[in-house]
Amino acid sequence: MAALLSLEDYSIRFRTPEGDVQAVTDMNFTVAPGERVAIVGESGSGKSQTFLGVMGLLAKNGVATGRAMFNGVDMLKLRGAALDAVRGRDIAMVFQDPMTALNPSLRISRQLTEQLEVHQNASRAEAEKAALAMLERVGIPDPVRRFRLYPHELSGGMRQRVVIAMALLTRPKLLIADEPTTALDVTIQAQILDLFRELTADLGAALVLITHDMGVVAGLADRVAVMYGGRVVEEAPVDPAFEAPAHPYTAALLASIPRVDRDAADIQPIPGRPPNLIRLPAGCAFHPRCAHAQDNCRATPPPLSALAAGRRAACFHPVHEEKAA
Repeated sequence: MAALLSLEDYSIRFRTPEGDVQAVTDMNFTVAPGERVAIVGESGSGKSQTFLGVMGLLAKNGVATGRAMFNGVDMLKLRGAALDAVRGRDIAMVFQDPMTALNPSLRISRQLTEQLEVHQNASRAEAEKAALAMLERVGIPDPVRRFRLYPHELSGGMRQRVVIAMALLTRPKLLIADEPTTALDVTIQAQILDLFRELTADLGAALVLITHDMGVVAGLADRVAVMYGGRVVEEAPVDPAFEAPAHPYTAALLASIPRVDRDAADIQPIPGRPPNLIRLPAGCAFHPRCAHAQDNCRATPPPLSALAAGRRAACFHPVHEEKAA
């Protein structure tokens, strides 16, 4: 099956007075139609910037290079109206903070109907009917009343559902969700993740879930890509990645998650700090924090190499060393 999104030798850098910040480096990554992929890593690993670059939403000092092919079109070459015709219609993004994603001075009704009026030339009546149906679909109680409210009149969970409704109104082929549950309590988190699962399956949309929390990945994603220092260091189907991580960083992330089936004393925080993206260490960026590091790790960046069962890892000394057949 042809990829819906294909990032090819894709890099992002930001020019700053202190030097260039290499946020993403030589990324090669695909998302298939209908697939649910999680992008995992600590803050600053390049997760969000990867997809802001695809959407043409980098800060003014940011530059994306390589190719970002979506449905056969290089997103990095689109400008103006051509870019606007794709984002918001065929690619939609759910941002981390719904209070910044929603315009505080406009009613929910206008923010929803505008999507359909702009991208599908719907009349105001048609747009209102579709928007109300989507609010009901995402679990907003009494949608007719809440349709006329301002964002500040809704709870955090309700605002996040409105943002999801807004993203799904145009039935996008690709939905990007950037830390969609960070500010929500655990009950609402579970509801939002269930909602993503249900709606992407129903609409046939591919989902990219950007998160730093491995705990939200297991029940939702088909595949996980782990980023560190601007690079994908492991990519695998979710079950093998959780059961037998190949890269030491993936193993360290899993060991740092609190779990009900183990003592608090067994939680192992990752030592040290994430790398400085202006002055990345030589070799593997994770080697200063890695218990498995050897001399070659400190000298040469390991390539993202194929392992068994559709897995890839960028490590000379993987935790599980099963090779591709």
